[in-house]
Amino acid sequence: MSNDPLLQPYRLKHLTLRNRIMTTSHEPAYGDDGMPKDRYRLYHLERARAGVAMVMTAGSASVSRDSPPVFSNLLVWKDEIVPWMKRLTDDCHDAGAAVMIQLSHLGRRTRWDKGDWLPVVSSTTDREPAHRAFPKPAEDWDIARIIRDYVDAAERMAEAGLDGIEIMCHGHLLDQFMSPLTNAMEAPYGGSLENRARLTMEILAAIRKRIGHHIIIGLRYGVDEMEPGGIDIEEGVEIGKMFRDSGLVDYLNINRSRIHTDPAMTDLIPVQGMRSAPHLDFAGRIKAEVGMPTLHAARIPDVATARHAVATGQVDMVGMTRAHIADPHIVRKIVEGREHDIRPCVGATYCLDRIYQGGMALCIHNPSTGREATQPHDIEPAAVKKKVVVVGAGPAGLEAARVAAERGHAVVVFEVADQPGGQVRLTAQSKRRAEMIGIIDWRLAQCTAKGVEFRFNTWAEAGDVLAEAPDVVVIATGGLPKTDILAAGNDLVVSAWDILSGDVKPGANVLLYDDAGDHAALQAAQLIAEAGGHVEVMTRDRSFAPEVMGMNLVPYMRALQDKAVTFTVTYKLDAVRRAGNQLEAVIGSDYMKLNKTALYDQVVVNHGTQPLADIYFALKPASANKGAVDYDALIDGRAQPGGDGFQLYRIGDAVEARNTHAAIYDALRLVRTV
Repeated sequence: MSNDPLLQPYRLKHLTLRNRIMTTSHEPAYGDDGMPKDRYRLYHLERARAGVAMVMTAGSASVSRDSPPVFSNLLVWKDEIVPWMKRLTDDCHDAGAAVMIQLSHLGRRTRWDKGDWLPVVSSTTDREPAHRAFPKPAEDWDIARIIRDYVDAAERMAEAGLDGIEIMCHGHLLDQFMSPLTNAMEAPYGGSLENRARLTMEILAAIRKRIGHHIIIGLRYGVDEMEPGGIDIEEGVEIGKMFRDSGLVDYLNINRSRIHTDPAMTDLIPVQGMRSAPHLDFAGRIKAEVGMPTLHAARIPDVATARHAVATGQVDMVGMTRAHIADPHIVRKIVEGREHDIRPCVGATYCLDRIYQGGMALCIHNPSTGREATQPHDIEPAAVKKKVVVVGAGPAGLEAARVAAERGHAVVVFEVADQPGGQVRLTAQSKRRAEMIGIIDWRLAQCTAKGVEFRFNTWAEAGDVLAEAPDVVVIATGGLPKTDILAAGNDLVVSAWDILSGDVKPGANVLLYDDAGDHAALQAAQLIAEAGGHVEVMTRDRSFAPEVMGMNLVPYMRALQDKAVTFTVTYKLDAVRRAGNQLEAVIGSDYMKLNKTALYDQVVVNHGTQPLADIYFALKPASANKGAVDYDALIDGRAQPGGDGFQLYRIGDAVEARNTHAAIYDALRLVRTV
């Protein structure tokens, strides 16, 4: 038996959990027409097989037709979900993990033009800023119907064999009733705390009456809304005691903050550069004062923090959800004494931002997550050992080297810089995004452990590569900033990279023309503003920074809004010319013929990158495949066609400007079949 606090069993009601680590309810958006089919099942099964004590599915599963999903939620109002959930549950049980599901009615946290176009219902007529619908206050028949829907959904999950059900009471309909900020109802559902909690209590009682006490029922709720007039910590404790005394609830899962705006959501689920485990003390207070089994998850990104949470008695079970998106094998590696091998969550929150933009959850540096059927997390050894040469040690090159080494190949990496990292190292120079370097550090450590040979400070030429007698050559040389996009004056502008690297000093009055919409522009704007400059961020798009999604935008705005920064949308920079000791920007528009000018002392252009691929084209004629990639084989997970001589490929930004996830995914799916 281990003495590790994280590996101790825990008994929750009648259920014995094999350790203290779980993945809390979240919606990766892998459902198929609201059903947890193979992609959804395999995602949870991977984590169950690797040792988590409990997988919580759905965040949150929709109980009613007038709670249409806004990010591919599961639909538990459908009878057809039962066999799908049963298969997922049976498989995870066979792997030794318990299974729960979170049920909810979204209330105003959805839109009327989703699903069946039914009216949005809530306890208020105020719209939720995040989803913009103006709801109608629930009528008596709405309340009766919604209670029935919860009970029917709970019965379906009991029929599917789940160990428990978690009721979501934070930000969604039940919390909209619970919070004085969003409850405009009259008695018996408005006014006093008892009245505001009535709907939740009636639902819990009705579920217990239908399915009994043999199944665990938990409640996830907001202890402190962190807003004047809302639920505060004292009332949060009182609510916890109310649930305890009802005898209807078996555990509490603790949240803090609100979720009605991107900033509020980001305070609940912090991103990189924000404090780890910011609400752990509140969870500990609820556990101490209410005395119920207590679960909690909010940026607990590493084993040390999780271990502290359990060892100090602040929680009984600790959620490491984003950490398990980055590495589903955390528990297995703890058990095997391989904590140093855990792929770190770097807090990029690419996973959640994609969901809230209508996509599927993907980890910025683990492309196997969500692709378990086609890109297994474990790399299989190759039948024939080969010599692989990689040019470039950014995220794409390091991933190619790591995967090739895992396959058992001999690997040499050429890198022109004195250390690895590429664009990620540039990104990580910003203090708030320093955690991004974990993407590089982890891969470098994995490569070093597998004997990869690195040749830093080496500008590789075609002859250097050919001298290695390679079987496979992977070009991962990335790209350089593209700034020559103007009709005139390209020699007068600098790039966002110039500002971020420190190669160019920030100006006092700066036009930052952002034609890529990514992090680099906002990072540069923040650096200029913090140096005391005035910055105008201009874009031809209809919104600024469209590639920086909701939760990651929050810290930028908090750093910029109290400084001399303005945002100008729907205008484009056509040219720059000298005007004495200043620069005159010629500004146009895609919407009309426009030619206006403005003066600045510095113009910064952010227009993505252009591939740095000269060595690829130099090697291409000598390669067996002439650089060609068989896309059908790539997508199907088959090896690329062979031939006489070496195979040549290029990946990442050496192909075209994309993002870190795309670069790493390129490397993984190509090299895993070499």
